[in-house]
This record gives sequence, structure tokens and C-alpha cells, in this order.
Amino acid sequence: MIEMAGWVTAAALLVAVLAAILFRKPLLATFGLQLISLKRRRMTQQEARAVISRLRSEAKAMKEDRNRVEALLALRELEVSDVMVHRTNMRSVNADNAPEAIVREVLQSPHTRLPLWKGSLDNIVGILHAKDLLRALNEVDNDFSQIDILKIAAKPWFVPDTTSLEDQLNAFLRRRAHIAIVVDEYGEVEGLLTLEDIIEEIVGEIADEHDIDVQGVKQEADGSVVVEGTVSIRDLNRALGWVLPDDEATTIAGLVIHETQSIPEEKQAFTFHGKRFLVMKRDKNRIARIRIKPAPVEIQQQEAQKPQ
Repeated sequence: MIEMAGWVTAAALLVAVLAAILFRKPLLATFGLQLISLKRRRMTQQEARAVISRLRSEAKAMKEDRNRVEALLALRELEVSDVMVHRTNMRSVNADNAPEAIVREVLQSPHTRLPLWKGSLDNIVGILHAKDLLRALNEVDNDFSQIDILKIAAKPWFVPDTTSLEDQLNAFLRRRAHIAIVVDEYGEVEGLLTLEDIIEEIVGEIADEHDIDVQGVKQEADGSVVVEGTVSIRDLNRALGWVLPDDEATTIAGLVIHETQSIPEEKQAFTFHGKRFLVMKRDKNRIARIRIKPAPVEIQQQEAQKPQ
């Protein structure tokens, strides 16, 4: 009798287990649960490409963020003289010119703000804003003779060339200013710096419809580049994607003089930093024009093997 009861119990349990297996989905649904399949589905080729594309985008974004952080940290190491537009490349206006000529210069310039000088470039007397000039013209019905340029111009702001970019950025923000004149320890004008120049050090080149190519740089059909000696190394690197060093010199002529430890004669050629430099024109003790082209591959390989 006991054996019969045991078999009945075992049979009942077996039926219960089979019912649970057969009706597991309805039973789980009763308690608000869902059976999840552990079988792994193969990823389609299209899905794989989408995943790879997303990973690449994320990696690119991470690299850009890292570069910006590094650029922010570099602001403490750089000085305004490293980034400024050199005085030889500055667009400026002679305040002694006729108002009509000044208006024409301002309208032809790609810049909104232009330094005003009297007598010489070392005597900056104001910063002329195109919007202020046009507003003043409108008030006198475009009668140039009634305009006083110096009254329209804003007071210039002079900053030492040794100011760090970080301090200068903060100063720009505090004063809500956009342009400063850079001077050396003797008060002589070295160049100008804008808020946009510093921002571009962080985020890269900011292009707009009024931007123009770097002045003094001409691309030749043979792949070489003819550069005026006063062009800054930083501008050249930005324009052409080069990595010429700018820690020992500011202009391309200064780089040649530093590397050769001399003032080369015309038609002299030198090779360094993976480039071939040919002095095309010399004006007294100044290198006026240089032709630059990639150095032969074997020379570039030799440079790459040199200990740093």
C-alpha cells in the first residue's frame, strides 16, 4: 500500500514538472514575467558596420576632447607673442588719410576692427570699428567731410608681449574686449592679438565667409610654396598642416636664421625639418622671400633616424 502511494506521488510530481515545462510562458506571464531566450543572434553585416562607425565616431570625439584639454593647458605655456599677428602683417589705417580713403580701406578689409596710427606704426592712436564708422556716416548723410575718425575710434589697449595666453584670455573676458595691441618692453608695437586668435588655439581654425588665405603665402604648381619672410610659423603650419617648430623663432625667416646660425645669401638652400628652404630674395640683412618644398625622401628618413 505504501509502495502504491509512493508511485502515485512520483507520477503526480512528474505530471506537474511536465506541465510547468509545457506551460511555462503562460505561467510566467501570470506573474508579469517574460522568458528570455539565451540563444545569441548573429549580427548582420549592416549592424556590424553601424557599430564600427559609432565606435570610430566616439574615438574621434574623445581625441578632439583630449586635444582641446591639452590646448587649454598649453595656454599657460604660450605667450601672446607666440600667437599674435606680427606688425609686418597687420592691417592698419593711417589716421592722417582723408576720411573717404579711410572708409574705403575699412570696407575693403576682411577685419571688423583696425588699428589707427599717426606718424608711424609705433604710435597707435585708436581702434576703428567698421560698425561705428558706418553708423557715424549714416548720421551725417554720408558726408565724409563731417567725420572725425579719431572721435569714432575706441581707445587702444596695449599688452606686454610676455603675457601668457591664459592671462590674456581672462583679460579679454573681463574687459569684454576683442583686440589688443602687443608691445615689447620699450613700448614699441610688435603686433596685435584678438580674442579669436586665442579661441582658435583651443578649438582650431574658425573659418567664416570673410576669411582670406594667409598673406604672403603662394602655392606653386610644382608643389613648392613661396613664403614672405615675415609670415609667422604658426600661420604657415595652420594653413598647410605643417609642424615646423616655433619655439626658437616666430617668423619663417627667423627659423631659417636660427637653423643656419647666419643670414643666408640669395640662392642658398638648406634642408631641415623635412623641408628644403631656398632663399629667393634678401633685403639688406633681412630674408624677404623663401621657397619651401618637401625634402627628398632619403633625407627625411635620415632626419627621422637622428636621436631627438
